[in-house]
Amino acid sequence: MPFGAVLAQVGGLGRFQVLQTALLVVPILLMASHNLLQNFTAAVPPHRCRGNMGPSNGTLGPIGATLGWSNGTLGSPDATLGSCRRYVASSPTNGSTGPRATEPCRDGWDYDRSVYVATIVTEWDLVCSYRQLRQMAQSIYMAGVLVGALVLGGLSDRFGRKAMLMWSYLQLGVMGTCTAFAPNYASYCVFRFAGGMALSGFGLSIACLVVEWIPTPYRTITVAITGFAYTMGQILLAAVAYAVPHWRWLQLTVSLPFFVFLLYSWWLAESARWLVLSGKAERAVKVLQRVARLNKRKEEGEKITVEVLKSNMKEELAGLKSSYTVTDLVRTPVIRHIFFCLSIIWFSTSFSYYALAMDLQNFGVSIYLIQVIFGAVDFPAKVVVTISMSYIGRRVSLMAPLFLAGLVIIANIFLQTVRTALAVIGKGCLSASFNCVFLYTTELYPTPIRQTGLGFGSTMARVGGIVAPLVKMMDEYYPFLPPAVYGVAPVVAAVVAGFLPETLNAPLPDTIEEVESRLGVGDEGRDGQTDGRTEGAKRKKTEDPKEKIPLQPQDKAPQKEA
Repeated sequence: MPFGAVLAQVGGLGRFQVLQTALLVVPILLMASHNLLQNFTAAVPPHRCRGNMGPSNGTLGPIGATLGWSNGTLGSPDATLGSCRRYVASSPTNGSTGPRATEPCRDGWDYDRSVYVATIVTEWDLVCSYRQLRQMAQSIYMAGVLVGALVLGGLSDRFGRKAMLMWSYLQLGVMGTCTAFAPNYASYCVFRFAGGMALSGFGLSIACLVVEWIPTPYRTITVAITGFAYTMGQILLAAVAYAVPHWRWLQLTVSLPFFVFLLYSWWLAESARWLVLSGKAERAVKVLQRVARLNKRKEEGEKITVEVLKSNMKEELAGLKSSYTVTDLVRTPVIRHIFFCLSIIWFSTSFSYYALAMDLQNFGVSIYLIQVIFGAVDFPAKVVVTISMSYIGRRVSLMAPLFLAGLVIIANIFLQTVRTALAVIGKGCLSASFNCVFLYTTELYPTPIRQTGLGFGSTMARVGGIVAPLVKMMDEYYPFLPPAVYGVAPVVAAVVAGFLPETLNAPLPDTIEEVESRLGVGDEGRDGQTDGRTEGAKRKKTEDPKEKIPLQPQDKAPQKEA
């Protein structure tokens, strides 16, 4: 690709790419903290009705079997007495020895604060008849992430990756801080919704900035590093939540660092690829010359001019429209095919992922321990998928973990004794799938609609995150149904992934026309003949060597790049 040659001229992988990637990776550590924060800020401790409870041994548990007791999940019908109902104060009027009358908790609840000092559940009594509000808060947050993917993803393609990244940092820092001081449940949900929007915005901008500045041979390992940062964030969340047991201080702890990220984000460079295709070649030249200086290639950078840049990218600029909209995702046959396949994959992966990741209290072990285990399993999973993506290809690397995840989740129906182990395996496979689909999506969509396409993929993921808790509610009527649905979804996604084109060693496309001609679906559909450019692309791809994972920067930058 012409832009690949320009990028190689200023240093394909040098000091600039290393520094920019490192600064973009740090905020990803706290992305997991916000996505999974409600496991701790909305944890349900053991509780009982406040008021007349009859004989007690001084703890929150009743003496012997006088009263039923909640296991914290509010799931079993025989655990409602004591946690959601209490004995009436008066004795039976007929003098019989029959069961005493009970009534709902009218004076609030007492909570066991030995593990959770304060959560939104204890502060606003989100238990018993109000327990649905706890799940609703998470769904509202996911709805915010969904809206952010729709709105900020499109704005990023229009105003730039860096601009949306900085705005998202500011919005998340402000909204996260406001959440920590929320006076009531309604305002808490509003602030969480706005914070979810911002998180989606900076996640998408980081993905595009990383991919659009990194040469093809290093792209897989770079995206893998961002995935490992998210994994480290999950483990970090367990440590921070254990050290900060009060939900307001925990919320503040994971929100204030975004003001620091905002301050240093001024140093980051806008995507030169996006600048050229947005008609801002002058700015692109300045950015490329700055990159060349940082990479100690000042002389090569000074040779780049607006005329040279436009000349090298004249084919891309000739086929460029003045503006792009979401309709471009379904306007042409190849992009439409990619769009529908990726939508199913994003939805199914997220749907099953959050079904496991947001159910930590039901595994029967310490919530902090299971959070660490769920985070640690991502390391081997992502190492395996990174190697697989580099040597086998993206498509197979996506299909295999999705299919395995579906099988182990379905197996949970029949193998309850190893439920936690199977859940850990499934979580690892789904994390690996997320790593792969992020890279796959950025490689399939062309530059003008890459952020929009990634945004819609993220949108479908958030829809999956919203729907997952709703399916969980069905276990009160059909206990086997939720795990069956959670397991079938990734299996279907694995089948759908088989219909996507392979992108191993393929350069990043810069125009929609390039995608259409490279894959040739549109030409074949019109006249049954494969376009010559398609055959050339296929021959070129066949001749490419397998993508390597270099451990150290090479002296010579590659001449071909995404």
